[in-house]
Amino acid sequence: MVLRKGQPSPRLALSPFLNVISVERMPSALKTRDRLAVTGVRIVNQLSRRLGRGSGTVAGGRFGLRVDPRLLRVLAQGREVALVSGTNGKTTTTAMIREGWAGDVASNTSGSNMPEGHVAALVASASSRVVLEVDEKWLDVTVRDCAPRVVVLLNLSRDQLDRSNEVRAIAERWRSLWATVETASVVVVANANDPLVVYASETAAHVRWCDVETSWTADAVSCPKCTQTLHFAGANWHCACGFARPTPSTSLHDDQLQVGAATRTLRLALPGAFNLANAAMALTAVHELGVDVAEASQRVAQLSDVAGRFSRRHWRGHDLRLTLAKNPAGFAAMLATIRDLPGEIWISINARVADGRDPSWLYDVPFAQLRGRVVHCFGERRLDLATCLDYAGVDYVLCSEDSPPSPNGPVTVLANYTAFQDWLVRSTK
Repeated sequence: MVLRKGQPSPRLALSPFLNVISVERMPSALKTRDRLAVTGVRIVNQLSRRLGRGSGTVAGGRFGLRVDPRLLRVLAQGREVALVSGTNGKTTTTAMIREGWAGDVASNTSGSNMPEGHVAALVASASSRVVLEVDEKWLDVTVRDCAPRVVVLLNLSRDQLDRSNEVRAIAERWRSLWATVETASVVVVANANDPLVVYASETAAHVRWCDVETSWTADAVSCPKCTQTLHFAGANWHCACGFARPTPSTSLHDDQLQVGAATRTLRLALPGAFNLANAAMALTAVHELGVDVAEASQRVAQLSDVAGRFSRRHWRGHDLRLTLAKNPAGFAAMLATIRDLPGEIWISINARVADGRDPSWLYDVPFAQLRGRVVHCFGERRLDLATCLDYAGVDYVLCSEDSPPSPNGPVTVLANYTAFQDWLVRSTK
């Protein structure tokens, strides 16, 4: 190669990327192939960020797994791992465990919750403690690769109807997981009030059942064992075949949390009964990890913003509070929280790939809870939303980002996944 006068050398041109593969940051016990894969993860993710092609958490992980399909297992060896899975609440509960555990904890804070994102998270941090949120369809793979100490199972309900497995198929996969892998050292923290989670968890060797508020049981009206009708009485449920709610070891009633033998008051900066439920399960998990629950609960109580969720924002003279819900169960929980809040309610719905292209799930959302309020409809599928509101007897106004309503007090924005990301981008802190 001939370099012209003033032309930078190739090494100097690449220096920003060479910095990310320094020997000091490379795990010392890795074999040559593993080291090559880790180096590739770092370089590809750095390039992805610099080129504006994403947050740099998926492309690199995908490359690393191509080089070494066992990379996640290799990176997890020797680390203390906790996993969180379920249809709703994964990101928030993972953040709560991270706060409760305290100190340096590796985690997929970007929300990339499949193996590519897990690899990127473990490459980015050398911490011996790890908490990962896991897509429910990938839990069996991640458990086998990461050999976790604790697995938190929040709930199971329908989600992304155009491409997700039927929810009972996922429950069967989870149940088969505990029956087919070595789980003697794994503690499963499971929601006792969700029949599908109970069915999926009862084959595990060690389960800590949690009695937490679970407002959505519409996907578990029949017994997963015999298909007869399940009978619900408050939080309790049972089937004539004998399948019934197990006795909990953690309970949460109002704000009184009992984990093991101790009871304490649990108050959070985050709103809603569903977040109290997330916190109760997170604190049960950190208790199993050897952390004092009283100290952990103080740290969790201070958490006020999770990846922009529940954050306060500003947009065109409006003071916004952003909230996220992406399926009927999530909407049911969130509507119960926001329906009595002062100010306006804006709901924004898209139907892009990340949301699921099929928005028919909107017809299962209990919008009737908003009767007496006026809902402002935003997003690419605002007409679908308006139709559902009309059927539910809720007054609405069709809006667009180009013609927003005039400021009139505080606003709660409830959006599904890509619509929420849109609002984060267009608003300011």
